[in-house]
Amino acid sequence: MARKKVIVIGSGFAGLSAAIELADKGYAVTVLEKNAIAGGRARKFEAEGFTFDMGPSWYWMPDVFDQFFARYGKKVADYYDLVRLDPSYAVHFGQDDVMNVPAKMDELLAMFEEYEAGSAAKLEQFLKEAAYKYEVGMRDYVTKPSLSIFEFVDVRILTSVFRLQMFSSISSSIRKLFSHPQLIQLLEFPVLFLGATPQNTPALYSLMNYADMALGTWYPMGGMHKIVEAMLSLAEEKGVEIKLNQEVTQIYVPNGHATKVITQDKEYQADVVVGGADYHHVEQKLLEKHLRRYDADYWDKRTMAPSSLLFYLGVDKKLKNLKHHNLFFDTDFEQHAAEIYEDPQWPSQPLFYVCVPSVTDASVAPEGKENVFVLIPTAPDLEDNEEIRERYYHIVMDRLEKLTGQNVRDSVIYKRSFAHSDFVSDYHSFKGNAYGLANTLLQTAFLKPKLKSKKVKNLYFTGQLTTPGPGVPPSLISGQVVANEIHKKLGV
Repeated sequence: MARKKVIVIGSGFAGLSAAIELADKGYAVTVLEKNAIAGGRARKFEAEGFTFDMGPSWYWMPDVFDQFFARYGKKVADYYDLVRLDPSYAVHFGQDDVMNVPAKMDELLAMFEEYEAGSAAKLEQFLKEAAYKYEVGMRDYVTKPSLSIFEFVDVRILTSVFRLQMFSSISSSIRKLFSHPQLIQLLEFPVLFLGATPQNTPALYSLMNYADMALGTWYPMGGMHKIVEAMLSLAEEKGVEIKLNQEVTQIYVPNGHATKVITQDKEYQADVVVGGADYHHVEQKLLEKHLRRYDADYWDKRTMAPSSLLFYLGVDKKLKNLKHHNLFFDTDFEQHAAEIYEDPQWPSQPLFYVCVPSVTDASVAPEGKENVFVLIPTAPDLEDNEEIRERYYHIVMDRLEKLTGQNVRDSVIYKRSFAHSDFVSDYHSFKGNAYGLANTLLQTAFLKPKLKSKKVKNLYFTGQLTTPGPGVPPSLISGQVVANEIHKKLGV
């Protein structure tokens, strides 16, 4: 009996995860990728001896990666060398005002106590509650397909709702325990990319603080693309076919079933189609109007997570006063957050992030040189042009040079920018977002766009615009969730 054919559109983390899981269950899986390299937002590129990760740069929740590979009898160590960063990252609040966040818990508690008397015990209390949220959230919530509210009508889940603090803000929960403004900013920063201000983000997401401070910040030697390479190796072992430079132009749906996926130069037969590319694009651009579950008005009302202005820089010298991860919080945190979420505009005084992986990994830059990745979080759907990018490049470099006490610009020998219009052209990203759908209360669990099409019986979706949400670990989980739903429906 011929194996059922699955076509996965897109080779990001969610698409590859779904492909591997389905192939492991006995399906014949083909992944179609529009770009010349797999990985979606986690692609890499090389230029003048530098190797740049194009997107994700934080390796959090190592347990999710461990569990993913363990499903197939593998270990992370089979594919890449993982190291824990210490300090986890540095936060620059001003000139000569730098917080190096230690990896060891006893040192972290001591640091909190130095900033605010009595805060060490409060941090232990805060992280204990955050650990509970992480355990329950990762066990009971993120692995559900969220097709119906009734999935959550479970005594254990319902009784945990209030302890999970679904209906209070993370800002208020932090401020009940801490008063030092820099400790507050440190604890609020992980939710900056979730899609709302800390005042409007459920306190549930203190689970991110647990991921940060207890589970740690890690780095796969060779770069984040090593995860993609590991998944491609596993996919190949499972028999998945990866087809690059295959831009999908249509999903052919006669009689309510998708039977073909059409690219610019080929047609692929399908028993099942998985949209691992941007959900909005797959539904609104690849399907005829009468086959779409959601309309344009629905999508326009979605709250999106931020976009970003990125700079990839090759620097012709070693830099000082920079760690692997560096947050620059020397301007008003709340003002920048408001300019992303409440009054969308290019930020007047942006916070920014600088990653220098060559501090840890000599392989990503030529000897004596530095690999630098700069990110400015912005509102999605903004006007984007070279003049704006260049202006923000100099805003950021002025402050970077001042705060670290060195000239950087004169030593930049390679420079590339990436922003809204690139997210659209490279990933068909809705409104040029970088991080998917915002994790607001009204866009959580069964309130997200559904992973199964209502009008096309064998069309499914995975990735950061559906369950369970944005980020690398959730995307890995999303692929497995959708694969299991397909298998429950079809068998092999």
